[in-house]
Amino acid sequence: MADTAVGAKTESGSDPSRRDFIYIAAITAAAGGAAALAWPFIDQMNPSADTLALASTEFDLTKVADGQQVTLKWRGKPLFVRNRTSAEIQKAVADDGASMKDPQKDADRVKPGKAQWLVLIGSCTHLGCVPTFGGGDYGGWFCPCHGSHYDTSGRIRKGPAPLNLAVPEYEFLSDTKVKIG
Repeated sequence: MADTAVGAKTESGSDPSRRDFIYIAAITAAAGGAAALAWPFIDQMNPSADTLALASTEFDLTKVADGQQVTLKWRGKPLFVRNRTSAEIQKAVADDGASMKDPQKDADRVKPGKAQWLVLIGSCTHLGCVPTFGGGDYGGWFCPCHGSHYDTSGRIRKGPAPLNLAVPEYEFLSDTKVKIG
């Protein structure tokens, strides 16, 4: 039997390069069809429009007086927006070097030049309870369910909670408006 030249037909009368092309084209068409069928199922797993609308919220800061706190609902969780007094800020900065479970400086928890505004997710990092302000040993928040004490910067100081109160992503749109999320 003689060797066949490139592009020559085999004994069965088929061209090997043509057969390879047909296989590749068939596999490509099948993959494209599978992707076209799968896309609606994958796309339906994206969050709905009403859920995306809750992804961020804007708040007017003029509603919060010095030393006051407002609790908002954001993404199904309580959100604390606190207008800290200068005494609260000084206490938080003075405690930067104190022994903590989750060490973090006060300056890392607020925006530069806006230290009076503290924005926190109001869920205790132990079991998700909502802490109250003013009941703790450190002048900040206290979780009455299990006894976690947070300072005026929302840092865990005592109790079973392992982490500080979380600081969400936020930015100041103006001197009187903040966008959270």
